[in-house]
Amino acid sequence: MPFYLRASTAIFSLPLLLLSLPLQAASFFAQVASTAPPGVSPLHHQLLQLAPSATPEALRLAAQSLSCADPTAERLAVIDYSLPSTEPRLWVFDLHRHKLLFEELVSHGQGSGDALAEVFSNTPESHQSSIGLFRTMNSYYGRNGYSLRLDGLEPEVNDLAFERAIVIHGADYVSDDFITQTGRLGRSHGCPAVREDITYPLIDSLKENQYVFAYYPDEEWLATSQFLRCPNDNAAHLAQR
Repeated sequence: MPFYLRASTAIFSLPLLLLSLPLQAASFFAQVASTAPPGVSPLHHQLLQLAPSATPEALRLAAQSLSCADPTAERLAVIDYSLPSTEPRLWVFDLHRHKLLFEELVSHGQGSGDALAEVFSNTPESHQSSIGLFRTMNSYYGRNGYSLRLDGLEPEVNDLAFERAIVIHGADYVSDDFITQTGRLGRSHGCPAVREDITYPLIDSLKENQYVFAYYPDEEWLATSQFLRCPNDNAAHLAQR
């Protein structure tokens, strides 16, 4: 090829090269950002990226618990009961598509506290919330409308959730207007109730064998939860009990 043709080709190719450089740089930095730093699990890093406003410790323990129970899970909801009910403290993650689906207000039980939840139990009729890892079951229509059953996976912590009818449902006392009037959300009988407007899409995103992790810095639970310290070879039977 004559020199002037080679030169012309190079000149016309230069703008395309220059345009591609920012795209390549963006791809490089996105790849770097998606890599978990030392000491941080890939799942924990993913949750931190998707919900930077969430409590890092709640996300760390949620990632640890889910990695123990079901490393291939598609959806995970994290509830942080260490935050007051006036703040968004429920996050729903699509782990396969790397998306945050919901960031929402959520209520706690009447027996757990006022604006802050401070007491938790597994006891029927206590009207207290439960913490720990849950697996979701089927959706149904009950006295609270469209609802989602939860199966508590942690013995003596939340494994009576089904018996206690601890479910996700919508409630009119979960709203900004209610907070303005009372200084807190309304309280349930132990259920994590959400805004009525998002009940259907939120429940549909979580139903049928997805996971909910409810966090509170309870010392006894942190020291004994099997999902926070299980070896990899024990993960399957813990979740399939």
